[in-house]
Amino acid sequence: MSVKVVVGPLNQKVAHVSRDEYYSYAESLYDEGFHFASDLCGVDYLGNQTRVLPDSIEPERFEVVVSLLSHGRAERIRLRVQIPESDPHISTLMGIYPGVENMEREAFDLVGIVFDGHPDMTRILLPDGWEGHPLRKDYSVGRVPVQFKGAPGPR
Repeated sequence: MSVKVVVGPLNQKVAHVSRDEYYSYAESLYDEGFHFASDLCGVDYLGNQTRVLPDSIEPERFEVVVSLLSHGRAERIRLRVQIPESDPHISTLMGIYPGVENMEREAFDLVGIVFDGHPDMTRILLPDGWEGHPLRKDYSVGRVPVQFKGAPGPR
């Protein structure tokens, strides 16, 4: 595997892994005692050139970040995977960490990253007919009028 593990401040481990090695690396971490996925999210770096990546990692527009915890070893590791804008797909981790089901759906709903093999890759926060993914940097903010029950109308 060509995984690049970086140890940052406070001994925080961050593993930069390719999409192709993502599932198998997560599986190996599970075998090492990282049995709990505490967080999974999608990130849009459109126009942001300030993130720090190892020299061997090519930056892409999107990134999936997964935080894993080993209770037995009292250790954490964060996985960071670059996802290209032209093909925003990555394998689901549900076969290893069933608790990521809703986190993967949220990343799909809000950022538009598709988790291949997920049993229910549908929206979780927004209505089914919603157009687009609101946490993408190029998503139009727009305006939604809010009506409060019992409030006087415009004069």
